Amino acid sequence: MASFVDRVVLSVAAGKGGHGCASVHREKFKPLGGPDGGAGGRGGDVMLVVDADVTSLLDFHFSPHRTAGNGKPGAGAHRQGANGADVVLSVPSGTVVKTRAGELVADLVGAGTQLVLAQGGSGGLGNAALASTKRKAPGFALLGEEGESGEYVLELKSVADVALIGYPSAGKSSLIAAMSAAKPKIADYPFTTLVPNLGVVQSAGHVFTIADVPGLIPGASEGKGLGHEFLRHIERCAVLVHVLDCATLEPERDPISDLDTIEAELAAYEAKIPDDQHGEYGKLTERPRLVVLNKTDIPDGKDLADLVRTELEGRGLRVFEVSAVSHAGLKELGYALVEIVEQSRAERPEIVQERVILRPRAVDEVPFTLDFEDEHYVVRSHKAERWIRQTDFQNDEAVGYLAERLYKLGVEQALLELGAHEGDEVVIGDGDDAVVFDWRPTLSGGAEHLGPRGSDDRLYG
Repeated sequence: MASFVDRVVLSVAAGKGGHGCASVHREKFKPLGGPDGGAGGRGGDVMLVVDADVTSLLDFHFSPHRTAGNGKPGAGAHRQGANGADVVLSVPSGTVVKTRAGELVADLVGAGTQLVLAQGGSGGLGNAALASTKRKAPGFALLGEEGESGEYVLELKSVADVALIGYPSAGKSSLIAAMSAAKPKIADYPFTTLVPNLGVVQSAGHVFTIADVPGLIPGASEGKGLGHEFLRHIERCAVLVHVLDCATLEPERDPISDLDTIEAELAAYEAKIPDDQHGEYGKLTERPRLVVLNKTDIPDGKDLADLVRTELEGRGLRVFEVSAVSHAGLKELGYALVEIVEQSRAERPEIVQERVILRPRAVDEVPFTLDFEDEHYVVRSHKAERWIRQTDFQNDEAVGYLAERLYKLGVEQALLELGAHEGDEVVIGDGDDAVVFDWRPTLSGGAEHLGPRGSDDRLYG
């Protein structure tokens, strides 16, 4: 059974808004006391919240479909429907949200960070809210709107200061266990570590986090081994530490070739990251590096470390000879890491809380567009399309109210100016939600067209 999951596809659906109520108040000696239908409740949202106690996306691996509650319909006596229940999903810090097409939606870092992934639909107004001096008792109410829905990819990128990278069995797990209180699985066979391990290190009065990134072998950036799954976990690390095995039993390997191979995989992986998604630390190939020659407690390991040290330092790399078993060299390594981490933190730009900017709608904003396409007129308008979704087309008076709203928006005048004639097809919206109707012009708009409750004279004759 999986115990760690760092990538899932999450399907979410917000709740639908409740329908408004069409009701007339009735009591003894007051049979028609006026409209008293309440509005429907709002649909519930689907929200992501960063929780410090959550370390994996495992819950979504087993339950990838999440749906919020629907709003309840309104009722008579001005009773508003109850709002639908929100669905709050806890995710780890470092969760990146993308669309299925790979477009970045949000980067969630820090406990308490929130993101509304799908917003619930608005509830429909009841007939009490639709009443006016010309429409005393509306015989209709507005429908609730559908909530947002969609599929998103959640990827977890570990939030750590230092990343330990290297071949399987290079001793990364032993090193993180020796430097921190982490207790990863340790064995003498490849791919012992199947999930990233995080540890907290205290050195020289400072505290930093260190991550063991598993599965790097030749071809990791192309999907071989486990590297394709876990390379993303080094993207948020300020310092990269190459852990090189000085006691490997594989004849074709040595610390220098291991270093070159891992660097090539990092460069190949970095080439796949868009320029605007390298994060606050910049490109992987430009981040500070240290080299750890591990397993120097073994005689042959010590001899090999002495041989390669000069070449590594000639490349400008700081080299540390350590032993995770005897703890030799770990104190010096900790001091060096603290120095780099603290410098990185000092150079990190201060996070400034973004101000909430209100942008009122421009007075000259075009409320709709009208085009002639494929032998019919097409109206595109966010407002008009929303009105369509709110209209009960089984109620003639509701359809008449929609026509009145479109008239006031200026759609009818625009059709006349474009040369439309009675009976021409008019389409509002795009795709499956579009509504097609035959246009019948009126001389003027307003509630004077309305006939008895539940009907509209414009629909006849």
